[in-house]
Amino acid sequence: MVNELHAVVRELGGEHALGRPLANDQDLREAIREGFPHGVVERLMQASGLTLKELAESLDLSPRSLQRRRRSGRLARFESDRLYRLARVVALANQSLGGAQRAMRWLKHPNRILGGIAPLAAIDTEVGARQVENILGRIAYGGVS
Repeated sequence: MVNELHAVVRELGGEHALGRPLANDQDLREAIREGFPHGVVERLMQASGLTLKELAESLDLSPRSLQRRRRSGRLARFESDRLYRLARVVALANQSLGGAQRAMRWLKHPNRILGGIAPLAAIDTEVGARQVENILGRIAYGGVS
């Protein structure tokens, strides 16, 4: 989990963007409960190459809701949790597929195992995110997906 934590923190913009050090799961849980700073959205968009619309759709939020957070400064707990989920999947895709460009291409392309929807569209729920993670695990370990 430590390697996963570091990979996710990196996707979210690092400790600077998060405004605090995250050394373990408990630190991450507390950061999610407090709500991530809005800058984390921008950092994840830059790191992943996602547009605001793509990011919002994968989080099951409206782009307008994310833009409103600029004024309030912090994301809500549920928004932070969803952003963490997206960063976790992006980090796993980068690792499994050998880089950000390949990962984003795979995440945006319809997948037969997911019923013809793109993995990015599937991660709007925790169940969908776990399905995507399982597929990436099979890819990483030589399975067909």
